[in-house]
Amino acid sequence: MYEPSRNLFTFNIAGFQHHDGALVLNELKAGDTLDLEPERDNPHDADAIAVKFHGTMLGYIPADLVGPLSTMFFYGHEDVFECRVLQVAPERSPWHQVRAAVFVTDSR
Repeated sequence: MYEPSRNLFTFNIAGFQHHDGALVLNELKAGDTLDLEPERDNPHDADAIAVKFHGTMLGYIPADLVGPLSTMFFYGHEDVFECRVLQVAPERSPWHQVRAAVFVTDSR
């Protein structure tokens, strides 16, 4: 039976080097759940969605991917998405240290 992937998209956390990710980098591991928080009052992008780990600001979903997700959040559908760490690579440049994915939750 065909079952589509629940993975909507993968991304490197935008702005990771400008936020507090370095403080929790050694705690992050593949499979960890990340929190997504819309920032409607963000002066640079009203569609911005922050990515956090236990309250620590890691960065953002990249601007070129966030639009449709931001729309879904605006209309109250944030509970059907989850974000998880796919890969942690401390040896890489800061903007490539954490790769994550947004998934559609399975509510069947």
